[in-house]
Amino acid sequence: MSENKIAAQSRTEFGKGAARRARRAGLVPAVLYGHGTDPVHLALPGHEVQLALRTANAVLEITVDEGKSQLALAKQIQKNPIKGDIEHLDLVIVRKGEKVTVEVAIQVVGEHVSEGMIVMDAQSVSLEVEATHIPADIEVDVTGLEVGSTVTVKDLKLPKGAVFTGDPGHLILSIAATPSQAALDASLGGEAASAEATEEGSAEEA
Repeated sequence: MSENKIAAQSRTEFGKGAARRARRAGLVPAVLYGHGTDPVHLALPGHEVQLALRTANAVLEITVDEGKSQLALAKQIQKNPIKGDIEHLDLVIVRKGEKVTVEVAIQVVGEHVSEGMIVMDAQSVSLEVEATHIPADIEVDVTGLEVGSTVTVKDLKLPKGAVFTGDPGHLILSIAATPSQAALDASLGGEAASAEATEEGSAEEA
């Protein structure tokens, strides 16, 4: 878990114009809600938020207008498609001991057999965990795995208290045989021939 203290300001101006002014001032517009409370519109310090949310599923300790602090988890993050800056946040209130469902990244470690290659079927896994004990990632050790080996959810070493509520046979990764150079050349040759045939067909239609 990554817990970060963020001093927020309540917002009284709304709309696109107000949001643009907030961003120009280095602030990130946000909405805080959950546990039956009315949504609270906030402005958060952009730099601090950007740093905090570099860690997936970071839990923020939000203090609004120097009042009582409460924990929150980023539910939705809107980013500028070009600059990558955070433009808006939806934050959901969480409490210590409360269970939340989050996507946790899969991290592959170790060395498998040299004649094999890893085929990833899942980049992350959905876990039910305590809000204040969210793992940064789940490691999968492929040391010694041979061609044909598979890793499913039931093979994962989950942190204490973490639960996967889906099918334990859900495939995470497998070790496939590395294609030979001849097979790669044949595949590329087939693609080139197919592309050439398509171009010739288009020319004839024209």
